[in-house]
Amino acid sequence: MTRSGLSQSLIAVLFVGAVFAAGCKQQSSDAVVVIPKGTTHEFWKSVHAGAEKAGQELGIKVIWKGPLREDDREEQIKVVENFVTMKVKGIALAPLDSTALVPVVSDAARAGVPVVIFDSDLKTDQKLSYVATDNYKGGTLAGQHVGELLGGKGDIAVLRYAEGSESTQQREQGFLDAVAKFPGIRVVSSNQYGGATMESAFKASENLLAAYKSGGGLALQAIFTPNESTTFGMLRALEDSGLGGKVHLVGFDSSPKLIEWMRKGFLDATVVQDPMQMGYLSVKALYAHLHQQPVEKRIDTGATLITKANMDEPRSKELLSPDIKKWLKE
Repeated sequence: MTRSGLSQSLIAVLFVGAVFAAGCKQQSSDAVVVIPKGTTHEFWKSVHAGAEKAGQELGIKVIWKGPLREDDREEQIKVVENFVTMKVKGIALAPLDSTALVPVVSDAARAGVPVVIFDSDLKTDQKLSYVATDNYKGGTLAGQHVGELLGGKGDIAVLRYAEGSESTQQREQGFLDAVAKFPGIRVVSSNQYGGATMESAFKASENLLAAYKSGGGLALQAIFTPNESTTFGMLRALEDSGLGGKVHLVGFDSSPKLIEWMRKGFLDATVVQDPMQMGYLSVKALYAHLHQQPVEKRIDTGATLITKANMDEPRSKELLSPDIKKWLKE
């Protein structure tokens, strides 16, 4: 065998080993694939754990593969295309964009590969099911809580996440509609975007805060951030500016650091989803379809407002700190 042939063979072996590691007995066509928006945030690790839990319970191989960053649409499209070509049994996809991923999902449908959409919706009727939080409701929970915190009056800001992200757009709209019911509340900023990374959210937060700093304080009474990265970035910016705990902040999602900030009083509340359940039910929906069982078109995985007052209740602790190590072998 030539050196070139040997290299190609090694590459092929490494690729197969990476995709079907951990003693997979099935062929590629027997696996289901779960494709998140990104792979770094705590939220996605919990989705991964839920998917693995379902896979182990049902006896099917689950492949976890997604882009590193939550703004890499092209990479996510390539991942979907590759697995459609491999003719896996099914795909669970959290689309980075509500329209950009439509063509590849259409390709999957034509190839006979069923697709469950989870976390964030896709503008297509070619999905098997949509498994997600009621994001609009989650936003209204946050907005209602801000209205109550402020006694119905004050100036507030929203740091949005990213254009094209259907899930966070629904949260933002739900929040704005809820606070609109309080005549004394003014939304003075709602056109800034934090972006897909903690660092971009931190910089956007610094810029937003700079516009409202006044006499060592802040001419804002509350801020809403619609996901983990924007909440984290805003908390960092508030802490660095000496403003932590001096303005009400209501966020979305959870991580160990966000829990720590809540205990310190810097984060008033966060709306948490159930990402483990999201991954679990997405895989179960694919499995049911593959076994000719009915699948609901919309599966709601719930949204809960967690505050410092209720964060130590059993259900709150379960949602804030899901047991992912059991399923991810971390």
